[in-house]
Amino acid sequence: MTIPVLKKYIFKVFICTLSVNFASAQTKDTSIKKYPNALNFIVMGDWGRFGEDHQIPIAKQMGKTATAINRDFIISTGDNFYPIGVASEYDPQWKSSYEDIYTDFSLHWNWYPVLGNHDYAGNPDAQVAYSKISRRWNMPARYYSKTFNINGDSNQQVLIAFIDTNPLIPEFYKNEVYGKNVISQDTTAQKKWLIKTLSDAPKSVKWKLVVGHHPLFTATLKRRESYDTKAVRKSLKSLFDKYEVDAYIAGHDHDLQHLLPEGKTNYFVSGSASEATPIDQLPISKLASSEYGFMTFSVLPDTLYVQAVNEKGEVIYSTEIKKQENLRQK
Repeated sequence: MTIPVLKKYIFKVFICTLSVNFASAQTKDTSIKKYPNALNFIVMGDWGRFGEDHQIPIAKQMGKTATAINRDFIISTGDNFYPIGVASEYDPQWKSSYEDIYTDFSLHWNWYPVLGNHDYAGNPDAQVAYSKISRRWNMPARYYSKTFNINGDSNQQVLIAFIDTNPLIPEFYKNEVYGKNVISQDTTAQKKWLIKTLSDAPKSVKWKLVVGHHPLFTATLKRRESYDTKAVRKSLKSLFDKYEVDAYIAGHDHDLQHLLPEGKTNYFVSGSASEATPIDQLPISKLASSEYGFMTFSVLPDTLYVQAVNEKGEVIYSTEIKKQENLRQK
């Protein structure tokens, strides 16, 4: 083969390689991955806005995703009703911000919510009381726990502790909006309960997850070292480390995040189910996105899969956590 012909051949191969790589980049698979033998659930937060902002598009996409993954339940990370919670279990907002919005059949499975600071601006106990009215709303107390079987196997379980982070923030006790409701919560009793719940978990529990409203770590500039973030971090970080909590899931910040600070616990934020706000990055950030959306969790005995989904139904981030090796992989 002559030199000019060889150069022409190499150039063609180069162009073909570029075309293949470009085509691969253009056709990147952003569809939701399904894990049929896993415990599958959706995590969303900061949503109740009478259908305003992006609440309705996100609700519709949640319905599609819930069907696709065959969800077992839905978790809300708090700030369930803006701007000042609900007044009672008969408040019209139950209809205008919840029942009339999340109408897809796939979302009429159990919801497990926690309370956010906006919920404390109203009557937090009304959200507990609504559990007696609604078939799908399950909040038996301001904090509670539940154990779920993986693929119906009682020897392979996931323990989820749903906590109330509001009374862990000292500044709230002097706050004229939150104070009267925060003071009625026994913080010491909750901490003792959480320690007992995590430490007494049977051997069948393969994963320990905790859900609360306020994040311990966040990349948003205004909250990364704010009084509420520092307060819950000081109160909970050492406890999570000691009792080997696999993941802490929060809302409060209107974004989607995955953070990996020192320790075994993965930290997730899912709080953009109706509003999205700007976000920055931290050295410990694996995901920091200001897109509207939610997350899916799929739990197998040895692996936890997490996917962040935007309002178009695109998976913008996915990660897997290997239990037996204590590995956290992207």
